[in-house]
Amino acid sequence: MTKGLDRAHCAACKFKSGRFNFASKRWQKDKIMRCIAFPAPPATLSPTLHIKVLLMNRFQLLTLALALGGLAAQSQAATQAPAPSPVLATPAAPIPIKVVVVTMFEIGADSGDQPGEFQTWVERLPLPQTIAFPQGYRNLRYNPEQGVLGIVTGIGTARSSASIMALGMDPRFDLSKAYWLVAGIAGANPDTMSAGSAAWAEWLVDGDLSHEIDAREIPKGWSTGKIPLRSARPFQQPVPADNEGAVYHLNPGLSNWAYQLTKDTPLADDADLRQLRSRYTGYPAAQQPPKVIKGDQLAGQTFWHGKLMNAWAEKWVDYWTHGQGSFATSAMEETGTAQALTFLSKAGRADLNRLLVLRTASNYTMPYPGKSAAASLAAEHEGSYSAYLPSLEAAFKVGSRVTRELSDHWDLYRDQLPADK
Repeated sequence: MTKGLDRAHCAACKFKSGRFNFASKRWQKDKIMRCIAFPAPPATLSPTLHIKVLLMNRFQLLTLALALGGLAAQSQAATQAPAPSPVLATPAAPIPIKVVVVTMFEIGADSGDQPGEFQTWVERLPLPQTIAFPQGYRNLRYNPEQGVLGIVTGIGTARSSASIMALGMDPRFDLSKAYWLVAGIAGANPDTMSAGSAAWAEWLVDGDLSHEIDAREIPKGWSTGKIPLRSARPFQQPVPADNEGAVYHLNPGLSNWAYQLTKDTPLADDADLRQLRSRYTGYPAAQQPPKVIKGDQLAGQTFWHGKLMNAWAEKWVDYWTHGQGSFATSAMEETGTAQALTFLSKAGRADLNRLLVLRTASNYTMPYPGKSAAASLAAEHEGSYSAYLPSLEAAFKVGSRVTRELSDHWDLYRDQLPADK
């Protein structure tokens, strides 16, 4: 020990320097006492308790030291932990929202790393404020100047419907006049569009609500084992009058307005996209440069893939829309979102007529000629789809034009839908 420490004393009990001899139960002076591994014991350790600690045997002392050391570590970790996300307390009056941007997934943080659907909106619209949303999948983001709220629903119709319902019932927000813009990536039907393109939907068709027989057991003459709910064979006529959520027809005037506003938006193209498109010989639409189109969506929680499944999807959309819809994109959430907004509309908390759905093509729903469905599917993963980054850029570039138009001219669109002008 150094001379300067010989006269040190315990900060808790003020005993003079020394070391307690467990064998003799006496103090040995001129030695520095280190209280249970702390140069200065915690302030919460009272002098009386500290004296008792000094009289413990070695095993008891070690046990207590480990316990107090653990508490100290927990206290330090709590001090160093990041502050929780800001919580927006219930305001005196609900905050009126102009536009809700609905995305489905994010890979990591809201900004600064590999992007998912949400990150571009957060960084570039931007959506600077974080609002706690424990009843949903992820915290909300908000731009108070533009009146735009952003949500990540989570993947699949179950999560999307639960998240949208939770937001719609949140007393902090007035969503009665809000426009809902779904902006996400999707698989593209090569008969309808090309990778990197964007499609505004008028029809949303559910691919899950059905009966199904394994294709190896279907009768001869059937093209699929998927059967409309309450029916006995594929594509049975007439189409059930009560579709039970199998199809949603969006406001055609609104979707057409969004398409007209954005149809000339230039979309990113590069050598990789051109090479990918060139492989889809026999599919003229798939070989076109990226552009904005009108095309309808099939939603389901199964990420299907392949030429035969694609043929089924085309017929399924045609069936449920009575020939008025055209299958363009395959995704996993929109019928859940539309169902939640249907219920919220009945309660006066939202307006289903203000729902817009924009999907951009991150990959094709079937392989190019000469490649197997299994090999093609294996190559497509979240964050590395064949047109992943171009599709994210397209979703923001096209979707933000609509968002800003609605927000910047709120006096025109608050009480009157664009299609009604």
